[in-house]
Amino acid sequence: MSKTSRPILGALMTAAVFAYSVNAQSTTDQAKDDAIKAHTAAATAAAKEDFKGSLNMCAPPVAAQRGARGGGGQRNTQPPSDAVPAAKAFDNLYFVGLRSVAAWAVTTSEGIILIDALNNSNDAKNTIVPGLKSLGLDPNQIKYVVITHSHGDHYGGAQYLVDNFHPRVVMSDADWKGVEGPLQFNNPNWSAPPKRDITINDGYKLTLGDTTITLYVTPGHTPGTISPVIPVRDNGQPHTAFLWGGTGFNFERTAANFKRYADSAERMSEMVGNSGIDVFLSNHPNVDSAVTKLDALKARRPGQPNPFVVGPSTVQRFLTVVGECAKAQMATF
Repeated sequence: MSKTSRPILGALMTAAVFAYSVNAQSTTDQAKDDAIKAHTAAATAAAKEDFKGSLNMCAPPVAAQRGARGGGGQRNTQPPSDAVPAAKAFDNLYFVGLRSVAAWAVTTSEGIILIDALNNSNDAKNTIVPGLKSLGLDPNQIKYVVITHSHGDHYGGAQYLVDNFHPRVVMSDADWKGVEGPLQFNNPNWSAPPKRDITINDGYKLTLGDTTITLYVTPGHTPGTISPVIPVRDNGQPHTAFLWGGTGFNFERTAANFKRYADSAERMSEMVGNSGIDVFLSNHPNVDSAVTKLDALKARRPGQPNPFVVGPSTVQRFLTVVGECAKAQMATF
């Protein structure tokens, strides 16, 4: 080989390697794009009209959101008028929350199980307590406060309730650790977290009087998010409610975290199908249209269905939406 041909050969080999690398990268990018589109299409088909608002979870994060937080999902942004009148959803289930974030009271033969405690002591004092009283319920009968996850808009009012009414506070071990360590978000609207009390594991049965609620640990939104299953009654007729404990993707943006979320959604969807759960609830009213449904209940006539009773397939559709959006986000890695 001549001296002059060697540089030419080297250049050709470099060009070939570069072309192969570009082609491989292009193939990988195309596969990612195809996967994102497929998962987004599956989520869109499942969303229909009632869960269309959750499809923003499929959207990739904008530049300002890249890094610590994932793309999509609700934020606890308070609307100009956050107040919502406390209202009865079922014979034994009452809404005592805000327009931006929910608290649910489950009544039993021996007291009240409260699901979540809003943002802060003022919310507990000025929303939960008077809300219960307006419904003829006694806040002194709050025996348990179940915190669905370790974000302050759900635990913020818990310590006020403990100090004044002495309920036990329930959270998963992973999320107790979350509030005991450096907090994920620092929001001045949130009061300090409660002190560790009852720690539950997956499938924990919380019984109070004649009622047992089952607490599933569904990692994703936080490492130890709790999703309760609650037996409810509508004019004496039994139904089963499922509350998805954490919706948004406002966690560290990693493939592992999105997979954890998707796995939890798939697992709960299978559980819903096997158990006949027919009521979907959220701890953010924009997700389950709770305020609209509560308004509809006020105008409900005898014999008309309860708008919260949507059937197992609708509950599964929601879980498909959030699960497929998590997979769409995971495909970006």
